[in-house]
Amino acid sequence: MFRFCASMILLVVTLELPAWVEAQSGLVPPQVAPREFAIMAWDSAPSDPEQLHSMKEAGLNIAGFCSVSDLDRVQAAQLSCFVEDARVSGYDWENLPAENEIRSKMRDLAQLVERHTTVVGFFLRDEPRAPAMPGLGRVANMLREVVPDTWPYVNLLAAYASPARLGAADYESYVRKLVEAVHPPFISYDNYSLVEGEMRDFFCTNLEIVRRVSLEAKISFWNCVLANAHWNVMEPSDATFNIQVYSTLAYGGRGIEYFTYFTPRQENYRMAAIDPFGYRTPTWDMMRRVNYQIHALAPALIRLRSTGVYHSPEVPTGCRPLADSPLVKDVEMLTPSIVPMIRPRFLVGEFEDPQGRPYLMIVNKDLRYSFLYHPVFKKEVRKTFRISPYSGQEESLPQGYDWIAPGAGALLRVE
Repeated sequence: MFRFCASMILLVVTLELPAWVEAQSGLVPPQVAPREFAIMAWDSAPSDPEQLHSMKEAGLNIAGFCSVSDLDRVQAAQLSCFVEDARVSGYDWENLPAENEIRSKMRDLAQLVERHTTVVGFFLRDEPRAPAMPGLGRVANMLREVVPDTWPYVNLLAAYASPARLGAADYESYVRKLVEAVHPPFISYDNYSLVEGEMRDFFCTNLEIVRRVSLEAKISFWNCVLANAHWNVMEPSDATFNIQVYSTLAYGGRGIEYFTYFTPRQENYRMAAIDPFGYRTPTWDMMRRVNYQIHALAPALIRLRSTGVYHSPEVPTGCRPLADSPLVKDVEMLTPSIVPMIRPRFLVGEFEDPQGRPYLMIVNKDLRYSFLYHPVFKKEVRKTFRISPYSGQEESLPQGYDWIAPGAGALLRVE
């Protein structure tokens, strides 16, 4: 009798499971192409096929900087990469050799990579000083002629670098020198501002400057963010990934680069996605979670044009207050009674789609607390839709309120 009942229970459970399993397990959103939205590991790409496939599984679409000998393995993992090779990057940028010498080396390299669709571009330089920009521009122009449809990669310093380090009077001048000399397809820079449990205001100040220059130049920008702990910066969490990614999205960024995917075997580096022995850490799952949200939101995001970004209540240096927004009057953010009343901090990125319809992204700047949020508009609106970070589909905002996790963001369409 017992065995019969147990069998019947098992049968009932088995019959009831499929819908739940379909809804709960293995949801992988369609993957966005790297030229539409880059999700990149910042560092040398691995040669190990297993590690490359793990990077793909984590939601990355650019493996990093690869050698020519690894291109077949990168392509087999369905990833892209920037080729790092001395024939395009091994120069004194302030004292280049003769142009015919550089072109000859480039042509040799072009023959080696021409059959590889996985090559998105070529690494030139990380964190150059401003005096190197003219040399970088000369090589970038040659690359465009010798290897068309590939991108020159240059990554800039952060806004907190000193004028002596920048080689320029101020940070905006430094960024503009790159744009004027190199004519890049995107602006890439790094900023590591997670210290003592908070995101420093430098992070948004940097976003503000790069956004302004990229809009004027009509190019996109990529942000290289923290994905490990070292020195005295914070260890990764879902909240630290959220705030870096969603703030970048709210500012209109079209690329996220992670420093780093593999844990460097030096100093006190720790808690990257892969530890120094080659094994996954809890950070790998955090990275995958936020990357899958990028993939889900990307089809909507890449259609939008950034029209403004606003902060409340505190306004970082160089940024704008919420009072300047033409769309949003306030964002009511509430905490449940089981936690102390916390003063919320948030930013609002505003956008338009090709039909002129308004969108906004609300980002919770608190790294500890979730909030119920409700946007209050300056003009009457009929309805507000949330774009799901899991399915990418539009959903009605439930009763006008929804939860927002620490550091996370919500993309909304307004009509």
